[in-house]
Amino acid sequence: MSPSTIEIIGAVLFGIALIHTFSTKIFERLADRQTAHSGVWHILAEVEAVFGFWAMILIVFMLVLYGKPEATRYLDSLNFTEPMFVFAIMVVAGSRPILELALALVNGLARLLPISHGASFYVVTLIVVPLLGSFITEPAAMTLAAFILRDQYYKRDISARLKYATLGVLFVNISIGGVMTPYAAPPVLMVAGKWGWDLNFMFFHFGWKAACAVVVNAVAATLLFHKELAGCSENVPRERAPVPLPISIISILFLCGVVVFAHTPAAFISLLLFFIGFAHAYERHQDELILREGLMVGFFLAGLIVLGGQQKWWLQDILAGMNDLTLYFGATALTAITDNAALTYLGSLVDGIDDGFKYALVAGAVTGGGLTVIANAPNPAGYTILREHFADGAISPAGLLAAAALPTLVAVCAFQLL
Repeated sequence: MSPSTIEIIGAVLFGIALIHTFSTKIFERLADRQTAHSGVWHILAEVEAVFGFWAMILIVFMLVLYGKPEATRYLDSLNFTEPMFVFAIMVVAGSRPILELALALVNGLARLLPISHGASFYVVTLIVVPLLGSFITEPAAMTLAAFILRDQYYKRDISARLKYATLGVLFVNISIGGVMTPYAAPPVLMVAGKWGWDLNFMFFHFGWKAACAVVVNAVAATLLFHKELAGCSENVPRERAPVPLPISIISILFLCGVVVFAHTPAAFISLLLFFIGFAHAYERHQDELILREGLMVGFFLAGLIVLGGQQKWWLQDILAGMNDLTLYFGATALTAITDNAALTYLGSLVDGIDDGFKYALVAGAVTGGGLTVIANAPNPAGYTILREHFADGAISPAGLLAAAALPTLVAVCAFQLL
């Protein structure tokens, strides 16, 4: 079936959005040169705003070509639960009580290792927190890991090589670290119910392999930068009093509630609103909630969904024409320029697929989830939290791709050879 006019327009706009994602520094320069319109250029220089902006252009095309009823019908046909959930879980997981509990866990485990605290804290963060994502969801794990790494390492005068290497390992480990359960990783969540993948299936087919890759990636990065990490042994000083235990327990309950009701927007948004009220009532035990950052990430993902909905006509044909091995590597590559959850969903619509196809599709999708900021839903959260500590306040797409290449290769070996 030949694509419709709007599908062709959607594919073109998606391609432009991809190019825009890799070209945000151009708009930063325009903002410096053309001060009269610097506000517009600054908005276009925000990676989180890119897909939302081009999604708006797509809807304008729909309004012009088909009118309001068709445009609203298309929007109503899309599922925006994931962007809303990522926003909610970022705000709750990024709160001071949750962060301090996560920090205490990492510190306690790090002290058990017979190496410098800077190295032990680093390796534990990059192993434990991504694997914890299998239970508290990947977006929550990304938020916690990014804040912990930011405060312990990125705020220090560490090298650009260490910053990018850490980011690459973090993004890859988060993407593969959530596959021990059927509900925590977005690309798994899209197909687990339809294919009957339960907790036992996920652990024995994906989870233990992913855990091996997570450990190898974290240990390799620690060994490579052990001298520099040893210089980060001293904990960042904290002058604030610890959060009272009841406040921490209630915060954990809010986090668990958001996770449990992850598929019910009315429930988790209500919990978020209650949490915001609770945080305001006890603001002396809170830092500023990351509402703006969470909204920007949600906007990014919503734009990706709007544009991604017009890519079925070419993505499904590509996936359907691959054998299992080609599909695995094809899914890994395609994930980098789409979104791994969207990819697995589209693949699940292909008729007559076998178990080998299913494994290759999902394994390839999570393997490539760390290569770019758009490859995995939690990545924009980590990007938003850490980017100000990179040169010019921006993370180079090429730098991220290079940093994630070796950790991705480790994931390939784990899913293909183990």
